[in-house]
Amino acid sequence: MDATVLRDKYRKLGPHLNERTRRLLAAADALALGRGGVAAVAEAAQLSRPTVYKAMSELAEEGSEPERVRREGGGRKALTQKHPGLDAALERLVSPTSRGDPMNPLRWTIKSTRQLARELGREGYRLSHPVVAERLAALHYSLQANAKAIEEGSGHVDRNAQFEHINHLAAQLLREGEPVISVDTKKKELVGLYKNGGQEWSPQGQPTRVKVHDFIDESLGKAIPYGVYDLGQNQGWVNVGRDHDTAAFAVESIRRWWHAMGQAVYPQARRLLICADGGGSNGSRVRLWKKELQRLSDELNLAISVCHYPPGTSKWNKIEHRLFSFISQNWRGKPLASHEAVIELIASTTTRTGLKVRAQADTNRYPDKIKVTEAEMAALNLERDSFHGEWNYTLKPRASAS
Repeated sequence: MDATVLRDKYRKLGPHLNERTRRLLAAADALALGRGGVAAVAEAAQLSRPTVYKAMSELAEEGSEPERVRREGGGRKALTQKHPGLDAALERLVSPTSRGDPMNPLRWTIKSTRQLARELGREGYRLSHPVVAERLAALHYSLQANAKAIEEGSGHVDRNAQFEHINHLAAQLLREGEPVISVDTKKKELVGLYKNGGQEWSPQGQPTRVKVHDFIDESLGKAIPYGVYDLGQNQGWVNVGRDHDTAAFAVESIRRWWHAMGQAVYPQARRLLICADGGGSNGSRVRLWKKELQRLSDELNLAISVCHYPPGTSKWNKIEHRLFSFISQNWRGKPLASHEAVIELIASTTTRTGLKVRAQADTNRYPDKIKVTEAEMAALNLERDSFHGEWNYTLKPRASAS
């Protein structure tokens, strides 16, 4: 029989044969072909010659077990039979760096399988790193990254009560048609041809070339995006500064949002609610933040209420997952080559839910380390709420403000 015909035969019959019928058919063909038949059939059926010879013996035997696919005791021995102490040795190697509750059914290790294979080799277990990976999976280990799950502010007795307070007040003001905004500073970004995480479609083999090292370009500096997210309108405003992330910069960003977007949407507004983190340039303890908000309240003749999220809970701030996350997705894989590019990439951010974003460059200087005196604090028209007044307060327009 021609070798090509033989190979085609086993290719067509292969899906319909189990292990036993495949080797017996090969044995029958080898016997029928005579001299050279074993070699030809072994190649066509993709079996070893010893397997074909054994199958020929099976055909010759009387009383063979037709119901058994593999003869009893056949096949490779399990690794744990071949190396009885393997799993225990592997457990000893990974246990010092294991994480989580040892009673948890899924544990994880940070050692690489190649490193574990080398260490097992020193103990007499000669195994490849893929085999080590298989044994780790059998022992319910997996290789994982760190997970951000520990909230420093989770222990505060009124943590959940503050969340409820913010949600209740925001819902009330939104029903009344008053503006409610979420604010924060996005991560500062190097401006220039630097690597930006993520990928984008490009001709194969032609990635965008960027600098090897992330040394700051003094002529371009950094971009400091301060965002304002309007909960009622699903709209975002980003003021992109270059100097310092100060409280004056934060309030100027809110001022610019109001004149560019907010005022047109809320012409009859009497009160503005700002939801902000407890730290940073808009922190609850920052005196300059309150002083600048008082100036804004006087200018706009608008009461400005502030609710701060408890310490360590900034990820719950809505601007993080309703605005900033989409900006990051929009510019992933793209180097932020210039301040103009930063503005354009932010402003082109959209979502399926209809998010609209506007952005503007802010070239003003914002000196840091500005001190606010006790007298200046006493002059503020600041009313603290009865519930955690350090987190919840309102600045009202001063009648004597010029």
